Amino acid sequence: MAGAGRAWRVGALLLPPAWRLRAPGRAFGAAAGRGGGGGRLLLGAAFALGGGAGLCLAARQRLREHSAAELPSGSLQLTLYQYKTCPFCSKVRAFLDYHGLPYEIVEVNPIMRKEIKFSSYRKVPILLANAGSPLQLNDSSVIISAIKTYLISRRNSLEEIVSFYPPVKTVTEKGKEVMEYENKYWLMLDEKETKRVYPVKEVRVEEMKWRKWADDWLVHLISPNVYRTPKEALASFDYIVREGKFGTLEGLFAKYVGAVAMFFVSKRLKKRHNLRDDVREDLYEAVNEWVKAVGKHRLFMGGNQPNLADLAVYGVLRVMEGLEAFDDMMAHTKIQPWYQRMEEVIEKTGVAI
Repeated sequence: MAGAGRAWRVGALLLPPAWRLRAPGRAFGAAAGRGGGGGRLLLGAAFALGGGAGLCLAARQRLREHSAAELPSGSLQLTLYQYKTCPFCSKVRAFLDYHGLPYEIVEVNPIMRKEIKFSSYRKVPILLANAGSPLQLNDSSVIISAIKTYLISRRNSLEEIVSFYPPVKTVTEKGKEVMEYENKYWLMLDEKETKRVYPVKEVRVEEMKWRKWADDWLVHLISPNVYRTPKEALASFDYIVREGKFGTLEGLFAKYVGAVAMFFVSKRLKKRHNLRDDVREDLYEAVNEWVKAVGKHRLFMGGNQPNLADLAVYGVLRVMEGLEAFDDMMAHTKIQPWYQRMEEVIEKTGVAI
């Protein structure tokens, strides 16, 4: 039973906060656990890649793998611990790429997670940053806000900036204790810096609103859509296994057992988030809501250049690239022009702060 318990913990870390309130498939986990090591592999593969918010999905994208040793002396040295196809990791990469920040990537095995055994925080992304002294940053939105603040304002050390985003334990309606981070959508700037970045108050409010929307709503639409049918679930896991860090046996179990498991989990997620029978309609509506918020007279929500909300939404949506859900989204919504502009501007990189 110890093996099954460990495998469940691996999978639960990738599930969205609401979904982690109840352990899906515990009966399956108990049965698998009787098989010892094989049970752990089965259950870990099935659930380590599942769930709405943190699920690892297909993403056809180039990753930049720059060694921190190549950076000029005194530069910000960054190492990102990630699952390549995780939406939250994708958000962080979009941010780092857009700002032209070199970083090293460490791909984490989602079953054993040996790569992050140094950390008591057991989720990804984790960013190790060295701006004079080593520091660990957790939570994708905290990572983005803290690094952005550091790039704009060098008044405080990165360590001091991170202290403005303290972890706080809270209890959910179900009595589950969870860790949240205060202020995670805020940039910690002085008055002069704030006016430079946000000329009017409404600009800052808008950016924060849509960053939160990406985390609290948009990301929950991914899983039900990419696992909508058995065929789509298998296609998703086929790509996940090819792009992720798996051994041969792990990959085999992840592809077939994971696809079946997540097809059924996606149905529960649909019910939990009150989605329609045809979950594509919720995806289309959300995407068009975003396009409407950007408007016809702006290239991006940030104006001529993307802001943090643009990067968050793009980072979440691109994990569906290569899948049927992504193609349907492009064909049935108005997202394509904005999405293509985002691709182009991130390709250029090195935008001045």
